[in-house]
Amino acid sequence: MSTPLHYDAIQTLPGMARYHARFRPERPAFIYGARATSWAAFDRRTDRIAHALIAAGLRHGDRIGYIGKGNDAYFELLFGASKAGVIMVPVQWRLAPVEMGGIVADAQPALLFVTAEFASVLPEVAALAGALPVVAVEGAIPGCPDYDSWREAAPEVPLPEDVDPDNVILFLYTSGTTGVPKGVMHSHRSVLDGRREQYKAAFAWNDWNEEDVNLVAMPVAHIAGTGAAINGAFHGAANLIHAQFEAKAVLEAFQAYNITKLFLVPAAVGQLLREPDVRAIDYSKLRTMFYGSSPITLDLLREAVEVFGCGFCQNYGMTETSGTIVSLPPADHEVGGNRRMRSAGLPLPGVKVRIVDPDSRAPLLPGQTGEIELMTAQAMVGYWRKPEETARVLPGDGWVRSGDAGYLDDDGYLYVHDRIKDMIVSGGENVYPAEVENAMFGHPAVADVAVIGVPDAKWGEAVKACVVLKQGHSASAEELIAFARSRIAGFKLPKTVDFILELPRNPAGKILKRVLREPYWAGQEREVG
Repeated sequence: MSTPLHYDAIQTLPGMARYHARFRPERPAFIYGARATSWAAFDRRTDRIAHALIAAGLRHGDRIGYIGKGNDAYFELLFGASKAGVIMVPVQWRLAPVEMGGIVADAQPALLFVTAEFASVLPEVAALAGALPVVAVEGAIPGCPDYDSWREAAPEVPLPEDVDPDNVILFLYTSGTTGVPKGVMHSHRSVLDGRREQYKAAFAWNDWNEEDVNLVAMPVAHIAGTGAAINGAFHGAANLIHAQFEAKAVLEAFQAYNITKLFLVPAAVGQLLREPDVRAIDYSKLRTMFYGSSPITLDLLREAVEVFGCGFCQNYGMTETSGTIVSLPPADHEVGGNRRMRSAGLPLPGVKVRIVDPDSRAPLLPGQTGEIELMTAQAMVGYWRKPEETARVLPGDGWVRSGDAGYLDDDGYLYVHDRIKDMIVSGGENVYPAEVENAMFGHPAVADVAVIGVPDAKWGEAVKACVVLKQGHSASAEELIAFARSRIAGFKLPKTVDFILELPRNPAGKILKRVLREPYWAGQEREVG
């Protein structure tokens, strides 16, 4: 029997750990591999981490960095750092070393936690960010203390409970349209306040309890990974952490752990459905599959509804809104499909959505397309050390400018059908065309290049480069992709290259990317999930 949850008792991450340690001490908090950590043990460990950080000289507002895949140590560090007023900065492990180094240099952490698998990136990170003390996680790194020993050397003494909900606890880096990364700052309040109000609204499809098993397989450097675990942890559920998404491992987890909740990007849902044993597994314990972060085709969604037989919920949100603020509930999902399955859904409790003219910000009527603006308690504190960018997205009137284009129907459903910022979402990863264009422009044969997202059955969107070659020069698609590979992460590379005579431009010289995209998106039912 689940212990009833007093939502208002959980205002901060430290408060969350203490609350569950008191009311469900022996229930599992995090499961990673063969290791299960109870809520009582998790609370004690995070106390030790806080003391260890303070002993290392870190003070309120300092940062720690994490380079690695998902594991239980990351969440111990996130909660433990928040007890000491220290900010967690996870770095996406799929980035190129030079990109990792740029993020570390910008965030300026006082201490790095690095899984041994990524020890090889440390010299390049140090070249950009300077030498930093490193604690080795999941294996040995020469000259670095081991994480378990580092943690256990600190005292197991509870810290004061008067943590300010406005303390910043997390930077999540997301690339800007110029290719310069931005650190999205979130506080206890922005991560928890909106979620608390949503859970108190008690709508049936978003029910959670301590007996849930929540699978977390998305990267922890994304809100999809860290946010999914916080959702489960809020309710005292068991959070099963996978280092990364692997379809076979996820299907095995259904059998071994009776998964009840999980969040996946559509590309991952597609990979599950391509597994040969997917229809032979018992999904009777699975109550809700949340999906989002990238486009999904109606055919894939219909097949998923039919195979898994659970409630499906599409999530729309941003890193800047601490994740989901609009959802399409299970009631609007049908195996046969319907019009609403093309939408992102309805605003969650406490969230307001409006469509405005992107220039004047004047509100538009239902059915009119413009920029999506959001009002939510989940709004970020701002971008780290980027006041102008912060002011653009948070203009000071309570609204968050999404940079996405869409419209509302007469019933209040949000339809997202283009990206004002030209961002490409491929397999749940954000790819900004400017980054890819900059990586390709340096090739001696390239005169001009524009990068767009095109439909892809596996990844939702695939990166395509439209290239104009210099007169008298030649280059193959493979050669250009190989050239870019040394400059950007693999997931940002173009999957295909089209060679064209010239790029379409307006009278001011701006490339008309909509014109480039139109032939590929013609007839598509869903452009953005």
